Amino acid sequence: MVSIPVHGFRAATAIPEAQATEAPAANASESPAGTGPIPPMTTTPRFVLAFSTGETRTVFGTGLIGRKPLPQPGEAFDHLVQIADRTLSVSKTHLEFGEHDGVMWIADRFSGNGTIVRRPDDGALRCEPGRRYLVPRGSRVELAEQSFTVA
Repeated sequence: MVSIPVHGFRAATAIPEAQATEAPAANASESPAGTGPIPPMTTTPRFVLAFSTGETRTVFGTGLIGRKPLPQPGEAFDHLVQIADRTLSVSKTHLEFGEHDGVMWIADRFSGNGTIVRRPDDGALRCEPGRRYLVPRGSRVELAEQSFTVA
């Protein structure tokens, strides 16, 4: 797999189990030590992918999309999104996705039929395999004969 780093990219981090299960105090505006307000908890952006097959998936973090997506040894993803494609135009592991500063990005994983991005304010852009492309909400991503819209 070829992956080109994006300046300032922050991968999703797991919350330690102890923090994830702790309930906030009744008055959560002050820290337990009384040192001031607790900063608001940040959330990972979520994206709704509406596929041409009629399926929808809500995703966050990182993932793979394809007919039968499979990570390479040593890779870990939050989502493996499988597309029903009877024509077999979509590769088994067609593309990778992630998030950068609240915007979704995709990278074609050297698929057989390629990937095209159609942004709302731009024309069609054929993706170079292994390179990351920002895909703002409202964009359409074409994976051979299938597609999805990012919301």
